[in-house]
Amino acid sequence: MNTLLNSWHPRLEQLAKAALEDDGAHDSNHLHRVWRNASLMLEDYPGADTLVVLAACYLHDLVNLPKNDPERHLASRKSALLASRQLAALGFPADKLGAVSHAIECHSFSAGIRPETMEAKIVQDADRLDALGAVGLARLFYTAGRMGASLAHGEDPMALHRELDDRRFALDHIDTKLSALPAMMQTESGRRLAQGRLAELVAFRDSFIAEWAASPAPP
Repeated sequence: MNTLLNSWHPRLEQLAKAALEDDGAHDSNHLHRVWRNASLMLEDYPGADTLVVLAACYLHDLVNLPKNDPERHLASRKSALLASRQLAALGFPADKLGAVSHAIECHSFSAGIRPETMEAKIVQDADRLDALGAVGLARLFYTAGRMGASLAHGEDPMALHRELDDRRFALDHIDTKLSALPAMMQTESGRRLAQGRLAELVAFRDSFIAEWAASPAPP
């Protein structure tokens, strides 16, 4: 298996690199991190097919649509179809194509597709882990800036007297989506890692709000 992985790893990286767009939150480093996250989880699930996970990790964003695109929920399906065609053309093991396609298609939060295989569960968890922790925080504000969102609501950053709106206020994204990720993880390994990374985000949010809401000194 190691020989097979070593043979396919650079080819998968090349396929992914050719499809990358100008998006710092979904660049080649994101793909490397997703694979690293998956590798950590694979240690707990030795029965999972590592080559399927590797391929899905690197090809899951072949079609990357902006978060405000009306067809965003279709991006993972488009990625799965494109990945299947490209892998077949390269002679990827035919009996693994369906598993790779499924793992790619259901990785997306917006697609709302439940993973049915261990490989798909690992890939989904690995991708979502990259939305948490220090890197997840940087990706959050990077993406919000690209979409024209403010850092936080000027008077009510905790949303005590308003509805959360992460399209307008970046900080809201922690409570609208990211705080729910640990409970949504498909694997025990994913939940454990996600809980630790979410704690980092919550600590940042609390520090941010303490500074954001600080009253100016009286004249």
